Amino acid sequence: PRWLFFFLPLITVSSVSHARAASTDALLDAAKREGEVVFYASMNLAEANIMIAEFEKRYPFIKVKLNRAGSEKLLTRVLAEARAKRVAADVVQTVEFSMHILKRSGVLARHISLGDSLYPRNFKDDGFWTTVYYNPYVTAYNTRLVTPRMVPKTYDDLLDPKWKGKMTMEGTKADWFAGMLQIMGQERGLQYMRQLAKQEPMLREGHELLAQLVAAGEGFFDINIPASSVDRVKEKGAPIDWTVLGESPAIMVGIGLAAQAAHANAARLFIDFALSREGQKLQQGFGRLVARADLASEQPAAIRQIKMVPVNPELAEKMSDYAKQLRTIFGS
Repeated sequence: PRWLFFFLPLITVSSVSHARAASTDALLDAAKREGEVVFYASMNLAEANIMIAEFEKRYPFIKVKLNRAGSEKLLTRVLAEARAKRVAADVVQTVEFSMHILKRSGVLARHISLGDSLYPRNFKDDGFWTTVYYNPYVTAYNTRLVTPRMVPKTYDDLLDPKWKGKMTMEGTKADWFAGMLQIMGQERGLQYMRQLAKQEPMLREGHELLAQLVAAGEGFFDINIPASSVDRVKEKGAPIDWTVLGESPAIMVGIGLAAQAAHANAARLFIDFALSREGQKLQQGFGRLVARADLASEQPAAIRQIKMVPVNPELAEKMSDYAKQLRTIFGS
């Protein structure tokens, strides 16, 4: 009958709604029985603890056990556990290159989070990991030593002889190096890096340290630093700011479900929380940049102007080569 035609969409929507609710209830019940989730992360400890506290507030029947290490140590640990067939992690959160290797090694399982459609394709590896936050590399400068008129506009401006010996640089950032070659192209990128090395930048390690060195006037510029590291020092009143000189390589930090997760349902809840609007607002509160589309307008205005290029996670396969090239060119 004709009246049935009009009600069919309503019946379909209602059915989907009931099915989704039933699925959510089943997930909650299963997670409650598991009672815990083991979280391997390379993120800042204070930020991790806040995120965990908020999750446990929402799901008091699940306790989160944090296992934190630097990204390289974390990757080594998880791969060693995988070879021994005893991966302790339920959820892994670390840099995109490590996530790529973990996926390739069969360590990650498929999980489509509830907010998956809000994340652009180039900020995730569909079904295996999604970006929790990302760091675009920018150029920092001391606002007392560098007047607005002197601020460089392009990458080539850093090659001006007047800046020789007056810049700092993170000398071990193969991910930045790979991203710059991705943007510039292999031949032009390597040529640029060799010219930049002739400017004799002071090589240091640690983004926070480098931001403080620039703020203290030990360098007019820092060549390759995450915008968030600069902003944290700037917010304390230090004479530092950042600029972009063209397309900026952005390094992603992803989150994914472990294939051998002993607490898979609690892990799915944790991942969904991390990628939810609430979880992503937490990241913004830490000064992090998020890829979730419905929060894009809430990013700082300056960040929205950056032409960001997410670095291809598959470059992980050649990262040791990039690190060797970086050391050879800059003597790091």
